[in-house]
Amino acid sequence: MTRLWIVLFMCLLPVSAFAADAYGDSGQFNPSDSPTANDTRARIHTELAAGFYQRGQYAIALDELNKALSASTNYAMAYDMLGLVYMALGEDAKADTDFNRALQLAPNDPDFHNNYGWFLYNINQCDAALPQFASAYANPLYATPELALSNSALCYLKQGKDDMAIQYFEKSLRYQENQPETIYQLALLYYKQQRYADARDLLGRLIQGNAASAKVLWLGLRIARKMNDHDAEASDSLQLRNRYPSAKETQLLLQGNDN
Repeated sequence: MTRLWIVLFMCLLPVSAFAADAYGDSGQFNPSDSPTANDTRARIHTELAAGFYQRGQYAIALDELNKALSASTNYAMAYDMLGLVYMALGEDAKADTDFNRALQLAPNDPDFHNNYGWFLYNINQCDAALPQFASAYANPLYATPELALSNSALCYLKQGKDDMAIQYFEKSLRYQENQPETIYQLALLYYKQQRYADARDLLGRLIQGNAASAKVLWLGLRIARKMNDHDAEASDSLQLRNRYPSAKETQLLLQGNDN
């Protein structure tokens, strides 16, 4: 749930997409707003770093980000990317510093808020993470509010606030219904609350696609058992055993475990 997809997407834009930033609403060229050569170098090195980050080549990503900041010391996206890299490396103090620096430079950037919130969630600071997610999804310019809403739901889930988690997963799916992990998590919550029909209707989106994971099939099977739907139970059981013979969910099935 990162800004990475935005960084990579920028790599595909034509030069004119960046040159357009030099023009105001009137369409008149404003030299003071034009990106400098150093800004361009910083952007390019940050985009390269994003690619290395995605492939798990963190040392090279750090080298590219250091080059980016050597070119432009206040390039906010480079600091945000540094935060993501240090987060992946488990260097929490450095990640925290860099995420905060990115937000100092661009306090209204919703992606930066979402990324920092995700970092806080992962270090078990959900009380601090929730306002960051709220800043992201409340921003009308945020392209993917469903991400911050699902992240908020995960925070509530970690806090044991299942009803709040359900509310936020549901809100997230209203923005974007094709979210397999959000669908699974919400169906699991419905199942725990004995809302079996709701859980089955929701999970059906994944099972009917014939690309369901082992955990999805296992949940579908348990829902079918609760609803005495023997045909659905048999179908999910067969798929689970045939497609995922070594999965832990298959072992639970073979052991007769419903948990």
